[in-house]
This record gives sequence, C-alpha cells and structure tokens, in this order.
Amino acid sequence: MGKKKATQMIFFVIFMIWASFIGANEATSLKYKNPRLPVNARVKDLLSQMTLDEKIGQMVQIERQVASADVMKNYFIGSVLSGGGSVPSPKASAEAWVNMVNEFQNGALSTRLGIPMIYGIDAVHGHNNVYNATIFPHNVGLGVTRDPELIKRIGAATALEVRATGIPYAFAPCIAVCRDPRWGRCYESYSEDHRIVQMMTEIIPGLQGDVPANQAGFPYVNGKTKVAGCAKHFVGDGGTHNGINENNTVIPLEGLLDIHMPAYLDSIRKGVATVMVSYSSWNGVKMHANHNLVTGFLKKKLKFRGFVISDWEGIDRITFPPHANYSYSVQAGVKAGIDMVMVPMNFNEFIDDLKQQVNNNIIPMKRIDDAVRRILRVKFIMGLFENPLADLTLVNQLGNQKHRDLAREAVRKSLVLLKNGKSASKPLLPLPKKAPKILVAGSHADNLGNQCGGWTIEWQGATGNDLTRVGTTILTAVKSTVDPKTQVVFNENPDPNFVKSGGFSYAIVVVGEPPYAETKGDSMNLTIPEPGPSTIKNVCGSVKCVVVIISGRPVVIQPYLKTMDALVAAWLPGTEGQGVTDLLFGDYGFTGKLARTWFKSVDQLPMNVGDKHYDPLFPFGFGLTTNSTKGY
Repeated sequence: MGKKKATQMIFFVIFMIWASFIGANEATSLKYKNPRLPVNARVKDLLSQMTLDEKIGQMVQIERQVASADVMKNYFIGSVLSGGGSVPSPKASAEAWVNMVNEFQNGALSTRLGIPMIYGIDAVHGHNNVYNATIFPHNVGLGVTRDPELIKRIGAATALEVRATGIPYAFAPCIAVCRDPRWGRCYESYSEDHRIVQMMTEIIPGLQGDVPANQAGFPYVNGKTKVAGCAKHFVGDGGTHNGINENNTVIPLEGLLDIHMPAYLDSIRKGVATVMVSYSSWNGVKMHANHNLVTGFLKKKLKFRGFVISDWEGIDRITFPPHANYSYSVQAGVKAGIDMVMVPMNFNEFIDDLKQQVNNNIIPMKRIDDAVRRILRVKFIMGLFENPLADLTLVNQLGNQKHRDLAREAVRKSLVLLKNGKSASKPLLPLPKKAPKILVAGSHADNLGNQCGGWTIEWQGATGNDLTRVGTTILTAVKSTVDPKTQVVFNENPDPNFVKSGGFSYAIVVVGEPPYAETKGDSMNLTIPEPGPSTIKNVCGSVKCVVVIISGRPVVIQPYLKTMDALVAAWLPGTEGQGVTDLLFGDYGFTGKLARTWFKSVDQLPMNVGDKHYDPLFPFGFGLTTNSTKGY
C-alpha cells in the first residue's frame, strides 16, 4: 500500500471514530429518543429542548381539511382530527386513510425535534366515520346489556378498525349520565343510572388494553392494535336543564359528584389517556372555563395524568355569542386546565393569541409546560415516537365478519321486550318462521341509515342504504330467517285496506326516529314522526303485529300501545339487523332490561328511577323475557 493510500486510510479510520463518538454523544443527549428510559425522563428531556412555538404547536389540534405536511412542519402542530363526516374522499378505503394520516405525520416528523402528531376521530359506536366499518349499537342500547365483558370486546374490535385506517386516537367513550331523554345526545349515554355507566367504562381497557396492576391510574395504551381513549364530556353534560344541548346543569356539588362524576374515577383507574371537556355549564360556569373542576378536581383530586382536550371550538363557546372575546376565551380555557385545544379551522389566531399572552405573562409558562408535558406523556406511552407511521397490516380488520358477528350479539343483548301479547296467556313472540305470508312495514324496516342513527358516516347521520358495503337491514334479515316458502311482502306505509285484504299471518312494523345528533336532536315532544304513527294504526288495527321502535331514547308510545300485540325497543342497533330477527323468531331469547325509564308523557320529564314522582309507563329495569332455542 502506498503512503498516500495509507494516509487516506488513517484519516478515514479517525473520521469514523470521531463520527461514532459524535453520534453516541448525540444519542446520549437526545434522551427522549431512547425507549429504554422511563417515560417521565424522556418527557423532561424533550420539554427542556422545546421553544415556545414548539410547545404551543403541541397544544393545537386542527381539522384534516386545513392540514398538510407543510402546515404540520411550519406550525409544529401536535394533533389532527376528522370531524363528523370529514373524510379523505367519499367511501375512502382503509388504504386511503392510512396514506392521508402518514402524509400529515411525515410533516410533523420533519420538524427540528421530530415530535409525532396524534390523529383523533370520533369512534363512538364502531369506526363510525368510515365507509365499510362495523357499526355497533349506540350506547343507549349497550347499557341495556349490563354486560361489561361484551362492551370490552366491542372496544377491542373498534380499536382494531380504527387502527386499520392508521388512526391511534378515538374520542370515546361518552360516559354522560343522561337524566333527560329530550337531550339530543341521550343515545350516547349508557344509562340514567351512574352505576351502569361505571360498569360500561370497561370499554376503555378494550380500546387501550388492560392497565398493569402497578400502573393503575396512569395513562396506558398497549401497542399498535390499541388506541388512546377519551372519556367525555367532563362533566355533567347529561344533566342540562330540559335536556337542552350545551345548556346549564343546575345541581349542587354533592349531586354532581354522586351522579355525574363516578364514571370518571373509574375511567382514570382504567388508564384512560385523555378527557374531553363539555360544552355545558355547571351552575352557570362554562366547563371550558372551570378551573376548579378541570384542574382542581380532575387533575389534582382525581390525579388524572393524561391530557385534557377541548371539544370542537369549545373555547369559542366560553363567551356568548361565541368568539365574541377570543383573547379572554383563550386565557380562560388554557388557565382552566385545557391542554390540547381543538381549533379545527382558525388555528393561526389561537397560536398568535396564546403566544402573545404567554409573552405578556398573562398565561404563565408553568401552565404551558404542564399542558405539553401531559401531551408528550401520552404520545410516549402510546409508542408514537417508536412507531409514528401507520402501515397496511390491519386493513382487513375493517368491517370483518368477526366484528359483525360481535355487533350482532350486541344487538341481541340490547333489545328490550316491552309487550308480548294482549294477554299473558297469548304471547305473540317468538314469531313462527313457517307462516304462509307476512307483512313487513315501516320507514325503518329497510333503511341502514335510520337503523344506525346519528354519528354514522355523517355527523347528523344519514338515511338510506348507501352507508356501507357491510350491514343487514331488518327486512333483509327477515327474508333470510323465515322459511323459504314464506312470502314476505314489504310495504313501507300500507293503507288499512291493503292490510285487511292481504291475507297476512302477522306483521312486523319497524318505525322510529330519523337520524340526528347533538342540538338538532334535542326534542321537547319526543314523538315518532309521521308516517310512523299512521303505519302502526293502519297495520296493527288489521292484523296481529309486533312493533319494533328504532330510537335513540324512549319516545311517546302510550297512545298506540293498545293496538300492538307486541312491542320491542331496539334503540339504534347499527349495521347488524340480523340481531333483531334473532330474537323476533326465537333463535335467541329476550334478556334486555331497560337502562332508562320509559315515560308516559313528556310532561313528566325529567323523571329518573328513585324520584319521588316516579310514575313510568315502563320502569327502569323492566324487560320481558322469552325462551331461547339456542342460547348464548
């Protein structure tokens, strides 16, 4: 070897030693990138290296419509969400969702410190924004089951379907205790009884994984098949005056703690990663500005260690009209203890305002550091720093048969039989499969959108059968259940003459509420809209009938009850209508018990079990049973 080559080799070796030394030092200095270190050590190291701009960016959650790789990079955005109905494209595939999420994630990872963003979405009865997902019964039905193990399995299935689209964070569960069915979100509540709601928090370990015994009370998300959960909406959202959405919950502190708070303690014990604040007020104080409850009680008293997130433009609603004094709203919300602020569209205004208030010592840096520390803690716990990008390994989980079978089981266990025969000795159910000719009627008999309700594909839900490629309407389920020789006639709203002259053995009438969500779903009369009542009258006045009510809450039925031979509360069962016919035709027995009081008249409301003036049509806990032919 020549001297020149020998010299080059020596310099090369020296360079490699130097490079490895620098690399080792860099790795040592970047403790937050070392997965072997404790989470708190990683958080402390990363937080110490962040600028104010980087910290504020972590506190911001924006809507996917305004997100891009450049926005993520330039503003250090910590989180992106899909609002109700916000999708990459109509009927987008799981692959399209994964690619979109990764595009935003790559923008976040290209920043100086490479802090991954967290993508969130409402998955309140399955992965309900996504075409082809399994849609489980809404919570109002699941509370009927009183089956925490079932709810845990639903959480696990939902987590897999959410992860199938590359998303690691679900805004669920809703643990509101709905005390007035006039509230348009009542179907998101498991029960009027906090004890049932507490039982149903078992969905959290389903979503996130079972928290280890030595980590109880600490946020916990167990790997790439689980998602971060979100207990919502803190606190008292189900107790607003007259059931009006975003209204005032007037109740003493003792009542708030006894009724609306217990499920939050259960959720924290089970390691819930985040808590969302309610739009509502408590005794006149907006929850988004309530320091005593958000910081004093949730964070300090209950020792919640995850992060607190606002609702959609929640801080804007601190003032009336919304956004009237934005600087005050920013100050009040952040000081109250909100860590991540959902500012879906106007994030620039929020960032500029918050930065100015910190620089002017209006909002202390200590409060900013607390918020960012909590957000980073959850991201580290989730493993986002080690596995920030989604892949396609779980795409086959979306709407798979195993999950649909689970949803069908949930439907069976969530139905309540309210009436069976005009006398106890002559029950109508179970229906015979070998009848010569039967009638199926009603606006909800062949309509997946009506069957699924709000928060399905669209925020307010949608009517029709084009929501998904998976799913079975009740009409389709009837046809597949009865004997092949049985003639099934469908007429959505037949007149009495058609029914009388049809020669039907019996009829199945499926009617109820149209899809709705918060605010638009608030109702002061709780009546079934036409033609539902007319269909009941026309059919049940002429032939033996079972009426199946599809609704997000108890509705007015007393005027029609005498004409019905049997009555079933099916709530909002989701995509698996076969679960309804499993019970109607006796393959399984009815077991569901009301988790809500069924009133006689709206004039009685609010009325809950234990009230002095309790005089229901069907009391809390009521439910007739039938014998099953197969068993669970």
